[in-house]
Amino acid sequence: MGLEQIIYNCQKKDTAAQEQLYRLLAPKLFGVSLKYSRNYTEAEDNLQDGFILIFEKINKFEFKGSFEGWAKRVLINHILQKYRTEGIFEIIHENIPDSPDVEIEEDSLTMDFLVSIIQQLPDRYRLVFNLYVVDDYSHKEIAEMLKITVGTSKSNLARARMILKDKIESHHANKKFSSIK
Repeated sequence: MGLEQIIYNCQKKDTAAQEQLYRLLAPKLFGVSLKYSRNYTEAEDNLQDGFILIFEKINKFEFKGSFEGWAKRVLINHILQKYRTEGIFEIIHENIPDSPDVEIEEDSLTMDFLVSIIQQLPDRYRLVFNLYVVDDYSHKEIAEMLKITVGTSKSNLARARMILKDKIESHHANKKFSSIK
């Protein structure tokens, strides 16, 4: 059965089709959920809640464009709405320099380490970082999605980059130090 037929069946509340769609999209959408969540457990919860929402809203999908892209957008918006209700986007005024440059040896950092340090970012920084750097949204789009100003989006991105730069440099320093011992 093709994706289009699975979607039609899901629109008819067919639980077997919902299971098929879940198995088809869960691995990709879990990666999205993991990027925007604080940790693995929260990512699992966000994925489950996101799929419930996808199944509730599936009748709104008009078969224009990618269903996967539509589902990803539903999931991201769900996670962002959750954070908005927690009030994590209060404006914080910080004097932050331009984006720092980080020199990375290609094989020196694992994907697990990078995901881990991104997840350790404060919520507002992690969300803006992922939206801008990973998912290629503009600051204007991010500001609209998160109901913040463009300046706040830019400030949060700069702060996220500084924190990540510090964590990467600390990681490199620890690696060099342990290799000396």
